[in-house]
Amino acid sequence: MARTSAQKPAKEPGRMKQMWQVFQMTRRMDPLAVWVMLLWFLLPILAGVLLAVFATPGDVLAGFLWVTTGVLGGILAAMIILGRRAERVAYRQISGQPGAVGAVLKSSLRRAWQASEMPITVSPKTQDAVYRAVGKPGVMIIGEGPQSRTRRMMEDERRNVNRIVPNVPVHFVHVGPDAESTKLENLAKTLNKHKKVLSKAEVFAVSNRLTSLSKSSTLPIPKGIDPLKARAPKPR
Repeated sequence: MARTSAQKPAKEPGRMKQMWQVFQMTRRMDPLAVWVMLLWFLLPILAGVLLAVFATPGDVLAGFLWVTTGVLGGILAAMIILGRRAERVAYRQISGQPGAVGAVLKSSLRRAWQASEMPITVSPKTQDAVYRAVGKPGVMIIGEGPQSRTRRMMEDERRNVNRIVPNVPVHFVHVGPDAESTKLENLAKTLNKHKKVLSKAEVFAVSNRLTSLSKSSTLPIPKGIDPLKARAPKPR
């Protein structure tokens, strides 16, 4: 009698193993991260020891609690630093690839922002793209590619935005190989540094209006599809 052996699905690595893999990747790409993590791990411990010695001298229990709090604070600080440095390394690895800006908009922006990981305009020849994000500073038009090639697409989108929401500020952000362009890892920080002029309710209202009334000059790209592999449908 034939026997069929069902293959068990590969077991996903545990949380500790995932963290170790992230640490190893970050250490290889950013050797300074280890020393920064160590510094932020030791500072809270040192603060806990000093508080135990000078704030509660002679109290063993209080001293133990201060030191324990310092150790826990050091672990937390080191994990925060690891997360930030790992994110920076990941963005450096995908920098220059089509869709990199969309990855940042999806993962790094706060909830106050309304943005899509899919571009609103893509050049079929160069794969340069333009993204749009709406936040409290207004409407951010983000060009992915050299400024000489994305500027015209961004100006077209500015006119589209001004036609739909004429009283909302519009800002340009370039992400590309130009020296004056914003680095991919600094994109979220660049968007958030602009002066806030809209309320949270106004952000949602502007985003919904743009989404409903905007007409993209390109065909929509399904989520998860590489823009390099996107193809227009065959004519009927």
